[in-house]
Amino acid sequence: MSTKTVQPVPLAQETRTALPTPEAAFHLNRAAQTLRLWASLERGPLRPIRINGRLAWPVAELRRVLGVAA
Repeated sequence: MSTKTVQPVPLAQETRTALPTPEAAFHLNRAAQTLRLWASLERGPLRPIRINGRLAWPVAELRRVLGVAA
């Protein structure tokens, strides 16, 4: 079994418009499962975009929640 290590870019330098759940969880200092729970219950400080059944977390919203300037 291969485990993928996430090496996130600092949020202020991120160029993508949305991040996968593990990277968003890293920036929010939460477990990925917590973000999945927020998405399924439609609760939490931000909402993901659903793309073919996968969750993508908008970088602009992550920056807003964390108070990080672009």
